[in-house]
Amino acid sequence: MFRPSRFGLGAALVAALAFTPAARAAEPDKLLPEDAEGVISINIKQLIDSEIAKKYALEQLKQALQGNDAQKLLRDLGLDPFKDLERVIIAGSGKDQSDLKALIIIRGKFDPDKLYKTAEAQTKKDPDRFSLVRDGDDKMFKFQPDNGKPIYGTVVNETTLVAGTEKKIVSAALAAAAASKKPTVNKDLAALIGKMDDKASVWVAAVVKDKLNNVKLPGGGAGGGAGFQAQLPNLDTVTVVIRVNTDVALELGLGMKDEKSADEMGKALDEIIQTVKGALPFLAANDKMKPLVDAAKTLKSSVKDKTVTLSAKLTGDAIGKIINPDD
Repeated sequence: MFRPSRFGLGAALVAALAFTPAARAAEPDKLLPEDAEGVISINIKQLIDSEIAKKYALEQLKQALQGNDAQKLLRDLGLDPFKDLERVIIAGSGKDQSDLKALIIIRGKFDPDKLYKTAEAQTKKDPDRFSLVRDGDDKMFKFQPDNGKPIYGTVVNETTLVAGTEKKIVSAALAAAAASKKPTVNKDLAALIGKMDDKASVWVAAVVKDKLNNVKLPGGGAGGGAGFQAQLPNLDTVTVVIRVNTDVALELGLGMKDEKSADEMGKALDEIIQTVKGALPFLAANDKMKPLVDAAKTLKSSVKDKTVTLSAKLTGDAIGKIINPDD
């Protein structure tokens, strides 16, 4: 009988670990605006390939796009969203909602000629909302929604589209794409992005120092809210990582200005978690709420150095019950 040696077992274990997908540190996208304060990265390809999407969402989404204007538009664009889209990156900055500036970067596989022809046709079909505009030598399309500020967008190349809240933001992205220099985002945001897992389904990195000083949370100070409110002025950074596969795992990171404020924020979060868990028996009486009750049971927080981490998990079965409660 063959008996594997300790060396053989060790070698097999090392080999298995070597081929296990590991987290990959994210890098600032080359097109990010210099003044970006927060970035959201959505890994479209990973989400579409996830077990949960395949089981509960993919077919429904495909059916929703069949036989309507959306399907015709996608055909005219030469775009299959389930095959051609890879990642969407949203970068933002601004003092408040009225001052918000944003750039959207879409990575994937595109047909620039079809995209331009479709956009030009739309300017003739609906000139009140779509128009061709210029910013210096840069040509882009302007979309004016019924309410709100206009959006400007254009094709960078066969793998990239960009859209922004201002013409100059789009022009800056085009210039960055043509240049050979590295991204020029501020060092705090760049360092935060470097801590993100680029293989995650969604990650968020934001520098919020001194931006939440005057924020007032609803509901007063019940259940740990007062402690949380008191520490908002000491909050420097916020990160979110969401991993979707057979389950959905969420991790929220709060970077505080010092260890003392991190400890205080940790205590406030613990109190909030205990308040939530204390209400679970009442929620569990409702069968429709049970999946969320199960997720709430997984809530936990921890403090390390100046960072407070909150995590939770929602199982695939729970998601199935939310989507199809009668099954």
